[in-house]
Amino acid sequence: MSDQAMNLTLKVWRQPDSKSSGEFVTYPAKNISPDMSFLEMIDMVNEGLLQDGKDPIAFDHDCREGICGMCSMVINGIPHGKDKGTTTCQLHMRRFHDGEIIVVEPWRASAFPVLKDLVVDRSSFDRIIEAGGYISVNTGNAQDANALPIAKTKADEAFDAAACIGCGACVAACKNASAMLFVAAKVSQLSLLPQGKPEAGMRAVNMVEQMDREGFGNCTNLRECEAACPKEISTRHIARLNREYLKGALLS
Repeated sequence: MSDQAMNLTLKVWRQPDSKSSGEFVTYPAKNISPDMSFLEMIDMVNEGLLQDGKDPIAFDHDCREGICGMCSMVINGIPHGKDKGTTTCQLHMRRFHDGEIIVVEPWRASAFPVLKDLVVDRSSFDRIIEAGGYISVNTGNAQDANALPIAKTKADEAFDAAACIGCGACVAACKNASAMLFVAAKVSQLSLLPQGKPEAGMRAVNMVEQMDREGFGNCTNLRECEAACPKEISTRHIARLNREYLKGALLS
């Protein structure tokens, strides 16, 4: 692709607050470098809006390194954009072409109410974690690293699950707005390790029940969540969540 600057057209969801209705508003994005990230492109558009005395586009961001999960945008119908295993902040404008129309909107789920424009309230995830995503440990000095032998296969799978950044792309991609992949990753990373055993019996039950209270939908195994996940977390963790839930329900 040429290194020349591009001129694009953005159709961005604008919504002043959670109680108001929203609409798509069209903005030009001119002289965009292919080397910019998607968020840098939005920054440039916002600079123009501020210069014109207009309200800038509100969006979430923090680390801009694919770690925090804040950069939640649906770009042309795909959470985080068309690049697999990539967050919005890691998506570069070279993946688009000059003259392209780009539609940008927030996560769409009743459990993720829109606060303003592209910003949604994801505190429901926090409440799910509070319901069981923790372990009981004694305070004091840390144990020696080799005090608890863990098979490498188990450790690797736990680390894969722990890669979840809680962005919510799985919910945005699912037709049912299910949070099963998120909950499964958090349950799986603990259930595979001995440190997670004290709460194992109640963790899955409590987290799934909180997920249901928050209004997330059910999983129908279509795997859109896995396809949209920027950390490529496998749906096999959902199978483990189901097993942990059944064990916990039988023991309670």
